[in-house]
Amino acid sequence: MTRPAPRDRMIVALDLPTVAEARDMARRLGDAASFYKIGMELVYGGGLDLVRALVGEGKQVFLDLKLHDIPATVAKATAQVARLGATYLTVHAYPQTMKAAREAAAGSTTKILGVTVLTSMDDADLAEAGYAHRAADLVARRADQARAIGIDGLILSPEEVGAMRARVGASLILVTPGIRPAGAALGDQKRAATPAAAIAAGADALVVGRPITQADDPTAAARAITAEIAAAG
Repeated sequence: MTRPAPRDRMIVALDLPTVAEARDMARRLGDAASFYKIGMELVYGGGLDLVRALVGEGKQVFLDLKLHDIPATVAKATAQVARLGATYLTVHAYPQTMKAAREAAAGSTTKILGVTVLTSMDDADLAEAGYAHRAADLVARRADQARAIGIDGLILSPEEVGAMRARVGASLILVTPGIRPAGAALGDQKRAATPAAAIAAGADALVVGRPITQADDPTAAARAITAEIAAAG
C-alpha cells in the first residue's frame, strides 16, 4: 500500500464555533492542509454545507459524528454521510454500530472508523463509567471486534497505537487524536503524544486541532507538523 504524502496524514480539526470561522481558517491554511475534521459542534452550527464545499475544492473531510444508536438509525445516517463524499466517518466502536455502518457505507468512498476510548478518558474515568476494562484492554477488545466486522479503521490514543499496530498489522487504518507538539498545552487530553511519537508508533494519520487553529500563525504551525510527520515516517 502506498503511504500518503505527509500533508495528507495531518487532519486539521476545525473545532471552531461558526462555519464562517472554519471557512476562514481553511482559507488561511491554503495548501498547508489538505484534510479537515468537522465535528459535532460545527455540524450542529450548519457545517454540512462546509463539508460539501471542502470536498468540492478537492479537500478530504473527516466527519467526526461518533454515531451510536440502534442499527437501523446508524445505517440510515451513514448512508446520508456517504452521499456527502466524506473520506472518514466515525462511529462508536460497539459491534452492532460498526456492523450497521459498514453495511451502509458499502460501495461508497466513505471509510468507517470506530472510536475506541476517548482521549479525554483514562482508566479512572472508565471505572467511574462502569467499565471493567482498563483503557488499553478495552481498545484491544474493540480492535479485535472491528477487524472481525470488517470496518476500515480505528480512532485511538497515541498510547495504544503501537500495541494495536502490532496486533492488527496493516488490516486497519489507525488515526490518533490527542496530538500535541512538544511544549504545547494538553488541554482536556489525558492520553496524548507528539506528532513524531505517534507516527513512529504506527499511526496512519494524526488529528491536530488547537495547536494549529489557535496558533499565532496557523499556516506555519501546520507546516511544522507536516515536516515532523515527514521526518518521523
